[in-house]
Amino acid sequence: MAEEKPRICYERYDWRELQREGALEAAGMKFWPNGSTLTISFLDGDPLVKAKVRYYARKWLRFANVKFKFLPKPDPESLVRISFQQEGSWSALGQDSLRRAWFPRGEPTMNFGWLTPESANQEYSRVVLHEFGHALGLIHEHQTPAGGIRWNRDAVIRDLSGPPNNWDVATIESNVLNRYGSGTVSQFTDFDPESIMLYAFPSSWTLDNMTFPSNTVLSETDKDFIAKQYPRSA
Repeated sequence: MAEEKPRICYERYDWRELQREGALEAAGMKFWPNGSTLTISFLDGDPLVKAKVRYYARKWLRFANVKFKFLPKPDPESLVRISFQQEGSWSALGQDSLRRAWFPRGEPTMNFGWLTPESANQEYSRVVLHEFGHALGLIHEHQTPAGGIRWNRDAVIRDLSGPPNNWDVATIESNVLNRYGSGTVSQFTDFDPESIMLYAFPSSWTLDNMTFPSNTVLSETDKDFIAKQYPRSA
């Protein structure tokens, strides 16, 4: 039986522009100031879906010294603006949501393109935790300098260029194939195959026949790393 092509999330940024700006600051490279309150509004969406997003997003708050303030109605000035109307599931990377050139006032900084009232709770957990990890400033685990995955480039591009993702090559490179150098990012852990920030890959995408499962909860490394970026007072 052929392996099912994964439906995966992505970071909403331009890798090449960030490199030109010298803006790749850390393995969680766009952190908010410690203790920040992030205002969050839904621009649209079903009430049940929004309630589940709130529930799973707040799981980060057990470990990160930040607050999520979910607003009762759409707010064009909120720091995180969530929609369900656009294609795919994606998020701005931390404070990149403040970049008006990328995320104009009132436009979404996060999108959940396939969550519905019928979606399984495990899918909510997988996708919401992943995207809110990006919103807190975390990059993809498979792009850490400690990664070392040997990609089958042709297979990755072939599969992600078609449904259900339909990505162009630049998006594939910036979200899967490109790896941050240790001179570019200063904060990262050993590669964590259980991280919520890791994609689920079919074995055909690697030259070593590696397979990564679909992680649906925060790993111990996720918890420790985010706690170090947003530490609580002693």
